[in-house]
Amino acid sequence: MNTVFIAGHARLPAGMAAQNMYETLTITAEIDRKYGVIVAASCTLATEHGRDFVHQLLRGYSLQDGIEDPIKSVKRHYMGKAGNAIVSALKDLHKQYGVYLEKRKGASSL
Repeated sequence: MNTVFIAGHARLPAGMAAQNMYETLTITAEIDRKYGVIVAASCTLATEHGRDFVHQLLRGYSLQDGIEDPIKSVKRHYMGKAGNAIVSALKDLHKQYGVYLEKRKGASSL
């Protein structure tokens, strides 16, 4: 398999439909191992439309290039209450990607 599955988490603001189902927002991403490109993404927003929208926003970005461009895209295009939570979850996803890279680097040096 040429991809890895990584998740990032953030607390949702009160008063959201998704907050009634989950306390946190989770963004999951299937990421190409070689180039760090997000092949597919999903999140725990309440509506299918919202989940699809986040997938469309994130697909194609390489985490090797950092997380600022995907964050800018979310801030530019997503106007829902969960915007800050999506940004926080993306930052956590990028952090988890870094952990994955460190583990992979450590395993290859054995």
